[in-house]
Amino acid sequence: QVQLVESGGGEVQAGGSVRLSCTASGSFASINTMGWYRQAPGSLRELVAVSSTGTTANYADSVKGRCTISRDNAKKTVSLQMDSLNPEDTAVYYCYANVLRFPSLRWLEVWGQGTLVTVSS
Repeated sequence: QVQLVESGGGEVQAGGSVRLSCTASGSFASINTMGWYRQAPGSLRELVAVSSTGTTANYADSVKGRCTISRDNAKKTVSLQMDSLNPEDTAVYYCYANVLRFPSLRWLEVWGQGTLVTVSS
């Protein structure tokens, strides 16, 4: 079983910052992609930022210049630093990982439980 545990989030005032972190645990051989998606009330889940092995990070246009994603492969963590927050950033943020399971060596997409970020004006 592979699990993603998120931390961070909460209520932040507009213009403020938040840092989200996610740690992967369980039986897997490697992680290809780790990142963050979000889902606002009444909206579909959308990509925020992802980091894939051997490639540059990919950011949603709406957060470019305001967000930085970072990975620590040794610790199996991914973090998202978000600055200059605005009320439109209010959403549940989900950690995502694409892992190579062990011993089956099959790829598996895993999601965290989600952490709520509320930006007040």
